[in-house]
Amino acid sequence: MANQGLDPIETASRDEIAALQRTRIAWSLRHAYENVPHYRAAFAAAGVHPDDFHDLPDLAKFPFTTKQDLRANYPFGLFAVPREQVARIHASSGTTGQPTVVGYTARDLETWAAVVARSLYAAGARRGMLLHNAYGYGLFTGGLGVHDGAHRLGCTVVPVSGGMTERQVRLIADFRPDIITITPSYMLSILDEFHRQGLDPRASSLKVGIFGAEPWTNAMRQEIESGFAMDAVDIYGLSEVIGPGVASECVETKDGPVIWEDHFYPEVIDPDTGAVLAEGEPGELVFTTLTKEAMPVIRYRTRDLTRLLPGTARSMRRMAKVTGRSDDMLIVRGVNLFPTQIEEHLLKSPLLTGHYQIVLTRTGRMDEVKIQVEARPQFTDAALLHAEARTVAARIKDTVGLTAVVAIEKEGTIERSIGKARRVIDLRPKD
Repeated sequence: MANQGLDPIETASRDEIAALQRTRIAWSLRHAYENVPHYRAAFAAAGVHPDDFHDLPDLAKFPFTTKQDLRANYPFGLFAVPREQVARIHASSGTTGQPTVVGYTARDLETWAAVVARSLYAAGARRGMLLHNAYGYGLFTGGLGVHDGAHRLGCTVVPVSGGMTERQVRLIADFRPDIITITPSYMLSILDEFHRQGLDPRASSLKVGIFGAEPWTNAMRQEIESGFAMDAVDIYGLSEVIGPGVASECVETKDGPVIWEDHFYPEVIDPDTGAVLAEGEPGELVFTTLTKEAMPVIRYRTRDLTRLLPGTARSMRRMAKVTGRSDDMLIVRGVNLFPTQIEEHLLKSPLLTGHYQIVLTRTGRMDEVKIQVEARPQFTDAALLHAEARTVAARIKDTVGLTAVVAIEKEGTIERSIGKARRVIDLRPKD
């Protein structure tokens, strides 16, 4: 791919990138220390000071930031500028606890738009293309984050947001967008709706889908690409660090999201010990923001499990696909399990769709696992589906080590997602 349209830093040498990171980390550490009481106290408790940072390995001396720290400082305790200088506030849904709040100065919003524009360009979007944005607008960072970045790139944006699946398909058919930005699980609902309306998804105008906000497998990538005859590209982000646009795959390689290392410094750590791991080793992803004014975060533990990989299409390092989250890990009868492990096996079956839920119950002292998954509409023979359920259950037992009941349901049985999919229903008593 030609370098036209790329920021110079995207093809800079590793030495140039590291030099920029050293300068920016030093600034971010001092900015957080001088302006956020939480960081002053945390640095003091760890026996470190911004002056102790001289080179990139020195960052490991500094304490982690966790989601609990954000909740403990709710709502504005981690802001490093006066609230009056905060141009926008976003927050998490709070579905697993108190919401986490993030703030942005006007300059932060410019930075965010720039990294999202860079991400969209890497994924194949270009100036003048029509972009159908089905990420949720509001306090969730997805909708507005992509919206501003698409404007920055020069795209025409259709701000559909999530929901109203029938209308989504009608607008895609009528407006003929080039790009769709959406969660991968909701894209499967869009695919189903195309078929329900008697439309051929492979004949749609969509050239590229940019998918994020939840882990997804390469098997689901293949499902979407074959269903729509388009490229499915991974975008990564989280609100605590900035929102979407922390990293993005390049459409020409599709080999893992490139981390925009001039704004976000990545580490991978052992989730149990906190030790920094070598490049290529699997562990928990940690980010330090390098340019954020309103709310810098130092060594934020994302809980996302991945590996750091060398650059390919860009000089900056890539992250492998997120395999799960350390805090979403299920422990069932002593087996550590991530929903994506189940998804991968389900999508190996030509009879099954990507609509599934894992239902956990407990009988006496024993955990029970039921995997509910939908059959493709053309497969209705009960004996065939019963045999396939046994085959999939055996494959899961052999590879994951988990005994589960697989129940293959008819189309439309599983709860549909218009945002992040609800993959696990845990009905076990809380000890």
